[in-house]
Amino acid sequence: MLFPSDSWSQALFVFILGVLRYILFGGLAFLFFYLLLKNKSLFAKIQKKWPAKSDYYREVFYSLLTLLLFATTPFILNNKEILPHTTIYRNIHQHSMLYFWLVFPFMLIVHDTYFYWTHRLMHHPKLFTFFHVVHHKSVNPSPWASFSFQPTEAIIESAIIYIFAFAFPIHILHLFIFLIFMTIYNVYGHLGFELFPKWFNKHWFFKWFNTSVNHNMHHQYFKGNYSLYFTWWDRIMKTLHKDYDTRFEEVGNETIILRKEIKKYVVK
Repeated sequence: MLFPSDSWSQALFVFILGVLRYILFGGLAFLFFYLLLKNKSLFAKIQKKWPAKSDYYREVFYSLLTLLLFATTPFILNNKEILPHTTIYRNIHQHSMLYFWLVFPFMLIVHDTYFYWTHRLMHHPKLFTFFHVVHHKSVNPSPWASFSFQPTEAIIESAIIYIFAFAFPIHILHLFIFLIFMTIYNVYGHLGFELFPKWFNKHWFFKWFNTSVNHNMHHQYFKGNYSLYFTWWDRIMKTLHKDYDTRFEEVGNETIILRKEIKKYVVK
């Protein structure tokens, strides 16, 4: 059986899986861009400087603490008083395969909406220090910052799992794949480098997707660009940074050169 059934085993499984995701995706991104290509990639960095080592240590510490707090969800969801009211199912044939695949984009839409409004709320002056200040100590974020939250924010971020578990039917695989995708996109958002081509932000379809430049500007300026996967809430609510398109084009020109450097390195 891929997923354990008792709470303690699930909690351990979720924590180990979280750490592995963090190390695999965050670690590989850091190894490639911040170590192997360090002498050749600074020109293409969104902010033209490297974080201090103390930033890396802080980001890793709080990320591991966050992943530990995320791992407490099985204890709550498996409680005998709560479990019967959840909508998590294990038999993949309980619902149609069409439903199974359509749930994934719906989960991203729900998560993006939840993230935008809770994130924006945590930026309120009376709430910022209590919930969000640790994450914004990474003014120039690295891939290690992807889960660098203080415990209060970690609880807010983990609540999306409870929303999924009570709002609509989800298979255990939905959560498994969602967590992997969320980690990858989170690492990309904090990468410090842009991977998408320079035309991406103005394309009629792709402009609705969030970018590393977008989230990096949020860390640099502390205001605007509150979204996670998509830009539609920022565009609708007029919280998209006014210089986003200009910055993306500037970084896009540098990304073209960086791709050539990466190609040389990979071919070599």
